[in-house]
Formats: sequence, C-alpha cells, structure tokens
Amino acid sequence: MRWLKIFLVGLSIAIFLISSWSIPGKVSAAGTTYYVSPGGNDTTGNGSIGNPWKTIQKAANTLTAGDTVYIRAGTYQEQVIPLHLGSAGNYITYAAYPGETVTIDGAGISLPNWETGLFVVEDRSYIKISGLRIINARPNQNNAGIYVDNSHYITIENNYTYNTVSSGIGVWDGSNIIIDGNEVRLACNDGEQEDITVSGTDTFEIKNNHIHDGGPGTNGGEGITIKGGATNGKVYKNHVHDITSGQRTCLYVDGWGGAKATSNIEVYQNILYNCGAGISLSSEDGSLVRDVKIYNNIVYGNQSNGLEIGNWGEPGVTIRPVESITFTNNTVYNNGAAGWGSGFFNENPNVTNIVVRNNIFSQNSTSQIVSNSRFDN
Repeated sequence: MRWLKIFLVGLSIAIFLISSWSIPGKVSAAGTTYYVSPGGNDTTGNGSIGNPWKTIQKAANTLTAGDTVYIRAGTYQEQVIPLHLGSAGNYITYAAYPGETVTIDGAGISLPNWETGLFVVEDRSYIKISGLRIINARPNQNNAGIYVDNSHYITIENNYTYNTVSSGIGVWDGSNIIIDGNEVRLACNDGEQEDITVSGTDTFEIKNNHIHDGGPGTNGGEGITIKGGATNGKVYKNHVHDITSGQRTCLYVDGWGGAKATSNIEVYQNILYNCGAGISLSSEDGSLVRDVKIYNNIVYGNQSNGLEIGNWGEPGVTIRPVESITFTNNTVYNNGAAGWGSGFFNENPNVTNIVVRNNIFSQNSTSQIVSNSRFDN
C-alpha cells in the first residue's frame, strides 16, 4: 500500500501545481496580466509579454476588473484615462515593470484648460497606480500629474511627479483613497491648488510621501492640503520641505468650498521644514473646520510660525469657524527664520475648544505661544 500512498501524494501535488499555474497574458483567478512597451504595437500586439502593446492608453481601454498592466521601461508621451472600473477585491492595476523606470512625459502634450492631468481617474473605482514617473503636466493652471475626481477605492503608490503646473497629485470628491510613498517635486509650477490636494473626500490616508521643492507659489502651492469638506482622514509620516521657496505652508487644513465641515482629521508623525509655516489651519471662506488632531510632528526652520490657526481668506467673511482642535506632543523649534514667528500662533478670535498640551516649543523667533482666543487647556 506504500506505493499507493506515494502515488496519491504525487497526484495531489500535480493537481495543485496545475490549478495554481498561470502564464503571463492568460486569464487566472486574479485576472489577466498585460504588457506595454515602447517597441510594442497597438494594432498587431495582443498585450502579452512577447507581443506587447505600444501605448498605456491601449491597456487603459482594455483592462477590466482584476487585470494588471506592467509597463516596460521607456518614455510614453500620452495622457492616460482608464475606461473601465475595478471591483471589490479586483483592482485594475497600472504598474511599472519591476526594476524598470517608466516615464509619462507631457512635454509634447497640451492638456485641456480645465481640471485634468496626465493620468486621469474620473468616475472610476478600484484603480491602483504604482511606480510611475509622471512629468511635465502642462500648460494650464489646473493641469496636474495624477488627477482623481469622483472616484472611490483608489491607491496611488510609489510614483514620482515632477514639473506639474498644478498638483502633483490631486484628489477631488472621492472616498477610500490611499496616497502612499510618492515623491512630489516642483508641483504648482505656477498654477493653482497644492502639491498634494485632497478635497471633498471621505476616508483617506496620505502617508510616507516626500513633497519638496515646490513651484513659485504665485497662485497656490502648499505642500499637502486637506480642504473642501474632506472627512475621516489620516496624514502621517510625510516629509515636506522647501515649498515655494519658503513662502507657503508645508501642511494645511482648510474649510474652503465645503458643503460640509472639513472634519475628523489626524495629522501625525510628519517632518516639516523650510516652508512659510509648518502646519496651518484656517476657514478661508467661512466653511467649518473641526475635530482635527495634530500630534507627534516635528516642525522646524519655517519662515514664520511652526503651528498656526489663521484668520485670513475671502474678503467679507466675518466669522471663520474652527473648533475642537488639539495640538499635543509636537516638537516645534527654530521657526521664524525671517525674523518674525512663533512656535504656536492663533490669530482667529472665533476658535473654540482648542487644546495645546505637552508640546516642546524652543528657540522660535519672537515668541513660543501666542493666541487671540482662550485655550481650554
């Protein structure tokens, strides 16, 4: 009977290997894997590794839920707009081939004169964008590198954006968004919005990103901005510095344009320096900002204040509501490099329920803590 047991074990292994084996370009339980290469052909290619397509947009027109396209090394001068949606557990993935450098270059492309980007995810869901270089989004005020609008369950990871007139990464009116491990350089050059913008979006994480060397900042250009009624977000472990030559804020939470409050935001474990200010909160147009927790950040060497609540914005707005804000366990030092600046500065007399506790304020230029409204602690 020993030979029978050996036979049955061998048969089981063979069945397992056959059932789990997949050939690139063939359908498996996880979907189909396709390939794009500068030497490929959109007409005669079938998207396999041996016969790839030439353009990313050809893949974007083809991929359905669960599919992945690996993009081979090279430069692609095109705007990419996914046609189809993924589904729960079956993301559509656009990824650089492992170990290779993939560049989407807009230098020869004139994008439309509205909010758009070189990589556009609009009215889509379950999309992942991974490991791409996206450069030279131009020429209009709101031309971004990666632009996401009214989309859900989107992951933007390990990408590099450079020289975008508007945001390197801009997300509007979506939900369940992850922005992780990206490098954003020379964004808002010289357009509107911010280097990374998240507006009107529910449930998001902005983490592990490196945002630096922003554009001139004439029309915008904060490092990371949360605004427009964004809710239930976490912003953490980001490295933000040298934003618009030290004129704009490294990290900004604003109520701007929100039909509902910008609320339930956590900002923690970020390193922020050489900006206009480190972390700012405001209600520029009178929209409510509330329930923001700012803790365990390192903020230093900024031109004015380390932490601040502003009273600036649209003319004619008499009350700028900001409430239930906590600043705890932050290290804030050497701010006010232009000869004026505080560790913590609140100029909004309408702020309510503000807590400033257990922070380290040291060597800030003109003062450590200044407030135009009463602290609760």
